[in-house]
This record gives sequence, C-alpha cells and structure tokens, in this order.
Amino acid sequence: MTRVAAIDCGTNSIRLLVADVDPKSGQLVDLDRRMTIVRLGQGVDRTGRLAPEALERTFAACREYAAIIKEHGAERLRFVATSASRDAENRDEFVREVLDILGVEPEVISGDLEAEFSFTGATKELAGSDHLDKPYLVVDIGGGSTEFVVGEEHVRAARSVDVGCVRMTERHLVREGVVSDPPGEAQIAAMRADIEAALDLAEETVPLREARTLVGLAGSVTTVSAIALDLPEYDSVAIHHSRVSHDRVREITERLLRSTHAERAAIPSMHPGRVDVIGAGALVLLSIMERIGAEEVVVSEHDILDGIAFKVAEDPGSS
Repeated sequence: MTRVAAIDCGTNSIRLLVADVDPKSGQLVDLDRRMTIVRLGQGVDRTGRLAPEALERTFAACREYAAIIKEHGAERLRFVATSASRDAENRDEFVREVLDILGVEPEVISGDLEAEFSFTGATKELAGSDHLDKPYLVVDIGGGSTEFVVGEEHVRAARSVDVGCVRMTERHLVREGVVSDPPGEAQIAAMRADIEAALDLAEETVPLREARTLVGLAGSVTTVSAIALDLPEYDSVAIHHSRVSHDRVREITERLLRSTHAERAAIPSMHPGRVDVIGAGALVLLSIMERIGAEEVVVSEHDILDGIAFKVAEDPGSS
C-alpha cells in the first residue's frame, strides 16, 4: 500500500483524499476525505477571471489541506484543477499560490483527462459486480462542466461539455446578482435548452445511448440521492451505490425548482454551499436520464478523487 494525497479543485468545491492505495488489487482505504465549498468559479462565466475573494477562499482551504497531508505523512501528492481554472485569464496567479502553499503545481487538466480519472474512480470497484450491465456511462456533474464517459473496464469514449450546476445557475437563474427564488418557467426552459444543446455535443463523440448502466458522480447527484433516501443528515455510506429511479429524480428536480431558498436550506442533507445551485444540477441529471432512457442512476461517492489517487499510487514520479 502506498500512502497518497489527491486534491480536486473544481468550480464549486475543493476536495481532499488521503488514502492508502494498492493499484494492482484496486484496494483504496480512506484516511481522510473532505470537501470545502469555495466557489472558485464565481463569476468566471461572465468575467473570464477568477475573483480575488474566490481565490482567497481556495487558498485558505489549501492551507488547511497542507496541514492534514503533513499530519498523515502522505508520500505523494497530486493536485488537479478543473473547469474554472481552465477558463480563467488569471489562472497563473492561482498556480503560483498553490505551488507556494502545497509544494506542487496544480495540473490544469483537459476535460478528457478529467473524465478518465472520474471513470477509473467510479468503476474500479464495480468490476466484479454481476448486477450491473456494461457498458457504463459515467457522468460527473460538476460546477462548471459535466464529463461523460462510456466504457467497460477502460474508457471507450469521453467528452466534457460546459454545463454544470454553478454555470447554469449563474447564466440563467441570477438576476441583478440575486438567484431567482424560485425561478420562472422561462428561465427553466432556457436552462433546459442549454443542457439539451450540450447533450447534442456530447453525443457527437460519446455513444450515450449504448450505455446499460448510468453511474452518477459529484455533489448534485449525491444530494439528489440523499433527498430520495430522506436522510436525516448527509451520509456518504448510505448514498454510495444507492439507486434512484427516473421518476424519483424527476419528482425531486421539480420540487427543487419550485422551492424557495429557505425551503431548500431546510432539507436536512443539504450542504449550505449547494442550496442555490442544486436545482440546476438536478435538472442536468434529469435531462441526461431522459436523453438515454435510463430507468435509474447508480450513485457513487467514489469519483475523480479516487481516480487521481490510483494514478498517483501507480506513478513513482509523482510529487
């Protein structure tokens, strides 16, 4: 077993995994797994730049994570930065400060590599399952982008498209700096049209409809699962490998899009940082299920972080 650390810095959140990993057997033992909502992508779709306050929130989380990594004595660390930092004009400032805090340079990876890591993390432990038909379609619904990957043991086709819960919320549900509460029918229709156009784009290279099992990743999907399970608080053990039917996803999405901020915040399993963006994230999931005719989604708590951890354990040249 190799002790490694993996950091995934996305548009809405930054997450850390410290784990003991054996890539040959596919075994991964969590030592510390945590998430901080930092909204690094705040305003990026509109301005093209990372906001100073968003950068400071992210750097504060990095300082906290550096202490945890040191405490556990991780031998290697890999820091992957995704959609927001790909898009930003001032991403060099972000890279320099992360290097100073953590001692490694963040890799601003392509959407295709992001998708590959997500697929590995989500499916490595499903390999021996007799209950799930292949090929898998793994969808990672992030803040700024959604990754689509079809494969069996390995990736066959992948595509990243620019629809995510934060990007859709900021583009369609914000008026004069305030999130519509709840949004109007015209706003929802415009958001749905954007999502459908992105699905058209994804289908140009990824055979979405060939999938026999839909595996959903990231906070929008896991939160929908938590609501479906009526959990008294967020419980990753109960959520991991839960199955949510298409009808239940539709019901929850409609409820979220009709609700006020206060009503969403009162949901026991809702993370405060997702209250304003969960409606858009749920609509992305519902649209995908309708496009491919999926009767259910298998929800995974293992995702890009686990994929990064497996990769860094395999690679002796990692930091």
